[in-house]
Amino acid sequence: MTVRTVHRHRTALTVDPAAISANATLIAERVPVPMLAAVKSDGYGHGAVTVARAALAAGAASLGVVGLDAADELRTAGLTAPILSWMNPDGLDGERAAELGTALAVCSVEQLREAARGRATVAVHLQLDTGLARDGAPREEWHALAAEAAALEARGAVRVDGVMSHLANADVPGHPATRAAVLRFRRGVEIVRAAGCRPTWLHLAATSAALNDPPTRGTLVRIGAGLVGVELSGRTRLRPAMRLRTSLIEVRDAAAGTAVGYGGTWVADAPTRLGLIPLGYADGLPRIHAGDAYVSVNGTRRRIVGAVSMNATVVDLGDGGAAVGDEVVVLGDDLLGEPTATDWARWAGTVPQDVLTAVGTAGRALRTVEGGA
Repeated sequence: MTVRTVHRHRTALTVDPAAISANATLIAERVPVPMLAAVKSDGYGHGAVTVARAALAAGAASLGVVGLDAADELRTAGLTAPILSWMNPDGLDGERAAELGTALAVCSVEQLREAARGRATVAVHLQLDTGLARDGAPREEWHALAAEAAALEARGAVRVDGVMSHLANADVPGHPATRAAVLRFRRGVEIVRAAGCRPTWLHLAATSAALNDPPTRGTLVRIGAGLVGVELSGRTRLRPAMRLRTSLIEVRDAAAGTAVGYGGTWVADAPTRLGLIPLGYADGLPRIHAGDAYVSVNGTRRRIVGAVSMNATVVDLGDGGAAVGDEVVVLGDDLLGEPTATDWARWAGTVPQDVLTAVGTAGRALRTVEGGA
């Protein structure tokens, strides 16, 4: 028997600022270094303004974004904390950066000169590549960047506020590559100081390194994923800040031998009941196949069966009494027996940040903030 419904399903994506503030507080207690709250990619899908406000309320010293448009969003929302922008896909406009009170990360002499073209003095953080081979000046170009920064600072075109880098293996505490990166970074700072600059903010560590590798901390740590509940080493439990819930829109009986989903990747080995939820990979869920993945139906774990589709996912309800309209938590709190972004990442072979940004971006229109913050 198949039971269908035409009533509107109840799907909600909520963000809890209290969880963000609690995470920021916990990290600040363990890491005695000022915190930059990284709210890039719309606060990892949670809303940049929401995450920024919650982190600042818990004592974060500054904010980090990718691009001046993102900085503009924070300023428009009334946030006055210092901001650092890196990667800068919308350009290195020093005049605009100065107007927004935003420092720019620069990775080359060319970028530094671009940032310094305007009449305003622009704050910059010189970015060194210490092993990621992504953004950051290669070591062979670092002396030239430091010298140019010192010359432009002497002319009043820039102010060298910081030196920064990124770690490639921070989720593995004590990794040899991290130790090597710390040494390269320290040498890079020495070169900048020898050129005549006096940067205040020296930052290499993000969440996992800040918590687990004290030598990486410098004078500032960048905390992004940690604010929303993710710590990749698994050594520190943080509170998930995002919850995605919906309801069953269909329940059907399935005989033994029933194949489920595209490709029939799961086949019932005994009679069971199947439930349908109206969420899939178009809503940011990874396109996983049947395995260990589950959702919480009325507080009970129920296994996902078949492949996740674009707008639908099938759940094995077993002999439970679930019915159309019952609540299903797709992303929530592990302490409540609900799947987390870390669980989804494990099932999909990715990282939790991927899951959170995908779900948060896809569900932005329905995203609400607990408490109305």
